Amino acid sequence: MTLETILFYALSFVSVGSALMMITRRSPVMSALYLILNFFALAGLYLTLHAQFIAVIQILVYAGAIMVLFLFVIMLLNLGDEKKLSEKMSYKKIIPAGLSFGLLMELLYIVSYAKSDLPLTHIERATEIGTVEYVGKALFTDFLFPFEVTSILLLAAIIGAVVLAKKKLD
Repeated sequence: MTLETILFYALSFVSVGSALMMITRRSPVMSALYLILNFFALAGLYLTLHAQFIAVIQILVYAGAIMVLFLFVIMLLNLGDEKKLSEKMSYKKIIPAGLSFGLLMELLYIVSYAKSDLPLTHIERATEIGTVEYVGKALFTDFLFPFEVTSILLLAAIIGAVVLAKKKLD
């Protein structure tokens, strides 16, 4: 085992652990902090996979901007009383938990019996694929239409937020 493999498994363990801690905490602020830890662990995983650009964007966009937004919403909602956040166990929670467990078992079955059919050309070009030039070229050639559809969707969301905020002020 190389140091890179050990680091990959350690970051994977931290990522899964922080995700579990995030969804099991009662305090929204603690959940947000575990989410930040998850974002950093994912950025480390991207670095071990030689995707430097995606790792930097993961830190800047998600751990920076999105988490500031999450914390702002948590503070705006003033979720101080944890008793209000407690919920009773019902069939509406048991059924999705069972379906999630079934999906997890299917994924484990698929991963355990999957063959690694990755072409060697992708493995040899791993350091080139994670660069800004490659991501930009792929984004504006192969994925131009989904990129433009996403920009229109984000523009519509911004306009909707402005319209809702304007109605609230009037």
